[in-house]
Amino acid sequence: MQHQNSNFKKFLLLWSGELVSAVGGGLTSFGLGVYVFTQTNSAASTALVTLLAFLPTLLLSVLAGVLADRYDRRVLMMIGDGCSAIGVLYILICMLRGGAALYQICIGVVISSVFSSLLEPSYRATVTDLLTKEEYSRASGVISITGSARYLISPVLAGALLAVSDIKLLLVIDISTFFLTVTSTAVVKRAIHESKKESRESFGESLKIGFRAITDRKGVLMLILVSSVITCFMGALQILAEPMILDFAGSATLGAAETLCASGMLVSGVFLGACGIRKNYVKVLVTALIFAGIGMIGFGLKENVIVICVFGFLFFAALPFANNCLDYLVRTNIPDELQGRAWGVIGFLSQIGYVVAYGISGIAADGIAKKMAVGVGRGAAVVVMAAGVLLVVTAGCLYPIRSIRDLERRSA
Repeated sequence: MQHQNSNFKKFLLLWSGELVSAVGGGLTSFGLGVYVFTQTNSAASTALVTLLAFLPTLLLSVLAGVLADRYDRRVLMMIGDGCSAIGVLYILICMLRGGAALYQICIGVVISSVFSSLLEPSYRATVTDLLTKEEYSRASGVISITGSARYLISPVLAGALLAVSDIKLLLVIDISTFFLTVTSTAVVKRAIHESKKESRESFGESLKIGFRAITDRKGVLMLILVSSVITCFMGALQILAEPMILDFAGSATLGAAETLCASGMLVSGVFLGACGIRKNYVKVLVTALIFAGIGMIGFGLKENVIVICVFGFLFFAALPFANNCLDYLVRTNIPDELQGRAWGVIGFLSQIGYVVAYGISGIAADGIAKKMAVGVGRGAAVVVMAAGVLLVVTAGCLYPIRSIRDLERRSA
């Protein structure tokens, strides 16, 4: 597909729709986290909801990548964004009928996640469709702002809304955002000439091609496997931050703290969106991961909102730099025609670590709290700090891997 100079504006329109969706999804995620922890006082129950919201997207990511290379990627994004509202609507109906049980919340988040699985490979591949190689780093920085919005805007907004209403209002707002997201995607679809996909290989063959796009490039495969380990450590903080703060503070304090921490992503995202990274991607990646690990260690030091916010800011500020480098090194080493299938496989492999983190972090936090005879929050803090130490060690082992450093040389 031929890139045009105006395509960055189209990308920004598409991104703005996903930004609105991320804010809405963040409201629901925050609200459900507070609701479940308040009802159960268990980090494991909170982690279970997050795991079930994430697992279908992971398991279906490879299939979604195949679909992204066979069908119109913008249509798949519209289906994924629009139909994921069904799960949120189901939870809302349960709430309106007197309250949602844990199993009903789990059903709703699974339904939403199944449809959301169509989004990521198509969105990633669409960025490649729209932009030139020189624009990838800037685009990655802008995309990271979407991730920060989920933690920057949503928590403080959700905390304020919960002070005057309840979780049902958050769910209604989230459902409303899907209409804006689908509309922006439809506008971009009309502005892009979708070249006809001639390939008619079977799904099985498409899956094989997607895996070969990764496994035939040793550096890419190694980077993805290391990423899976890294996401395991990072996932511990992401899943345990809410139980850790809610154990000694209310939802309003939690919302403000998450917003202040996530402002680090905003600062880094704005910087990368304006300037990008032009060289030394592997060094920047390693440095960012080390700082992220230090942030995790400090995050769990004590029950003090100021300390948590300072180190949380450091953690989130490092993430866009790490994601930017990972995105560039992988994207520039995969052919355009394989981007959908490749990102489906990449999403599956690199995010397995989150499944491990979501599956064991909550249980470990509850177990440590019981053994040490302390609150659930302190048990969560121990798990977060241990994961931070392991992240620093893993980052230090990354740079000596030659196949990963060669990715930067080949992409130059």
